[in-house]
Amino acid sequence: MTRQADYGILMLAQMAREPRGHVHSARDLAVAAELPLPTASKILKALARARLLESQRGANGGYRLSRAAAAISVAEVISALEGPIGVTECTAEGLEPCVHERNCLTRSPMHRINSAVRATLQKVSLADVAGPGPHNRVSIAV
Repeated sequence: MTRQADYGILMLAQMAREPRGHVHSARDLAVAAELPLPTASKILKALARARLLESQRGANGGYRLSRAAAAISVAEVISALEGPIGVTECTAEGLEPCVHERNCLTRSPMHRINSAVRATLQKVSLADVAGPGPHNRVSIAV
């Protein structure tokens, strides 16, 4: 995982700690993550392009999660910032076959490992990463 994905998860977890719909400025998220504003802005724009965030323009503009934190997986965040998840290049979905694929002794085990890693990342949500907070509150209708 690259630093960009790590920072993206960090900023989204910060957003997940606030009530759903709360708008966060790129500047505030950059400060909270201790990142330069251009780096934070680049990551936030990529997450918005992937529809994990919604952007709001104007004086009170910024970003908010597009869905509940529990409905956004870590796998989605990593894929949005890095592309297909692959332990090795040949195991990432959507990439060209490796030139050594026919004779590769590790192809099958690496695909099994990659599938397990991807499945695990899909099961971990932003709510899990963010820990206790408003995203974990359950409202009960009476």
